[in-house]
Amino acid sequence: MTQAKSGDTVRIHYIGKFTDGTEFDSSTGQPPLEFVLGAGQILSGLDKEIDGMELGSHQTVTVPAEEAYGAHDPAKVHALPRSAVPSDIDLKPGLQLQTRTPDGNTIPLVVTEIDEQVVTVDANHPFAGKDLVFDVELVEIVRAA
Repeated sequence: MTQAKSGDTVRIHYIGKFTDGTEFDSSTGQPPLEFVLGAGQILSGLDKEIDGMELGSHQTVTVPAEEAYGAHDPAKVHALPRSAVPSDIDLKPGLQLQTRTPDGNTIPLVVTEIDEQVVTVDANHPFAGKDLVFDVELVEIVRAA
């Protein structure tokens, strides 16, 4: 049977879940996801697991946080004066905001806490610190390396 290897362009169907079984993403009903294996186009932990998979096979893999979106970094949690947020924004926990760095990059933020004086925001990826589970089917090797 043909196995996927680094450098191959492959197509997969997948369902992404948290370890509690809650689904966060899926290719169900969509074209398969196409990427070059080993090129850093998907999560490193998932990429590593697909390397060596046989064409047509199904596999369930757990990707540790360190090989997905990394550990949750407390240094990316910031307390801002409430006055730093425009007053027309209806602040509540879970609200997604954006800020720009001095060099023009956009950083997504999630409001985690609010009180009269302070708004606490988290610049970590929402999946940081979480192990992820993927049900994967290797449906095609488009171009072999």
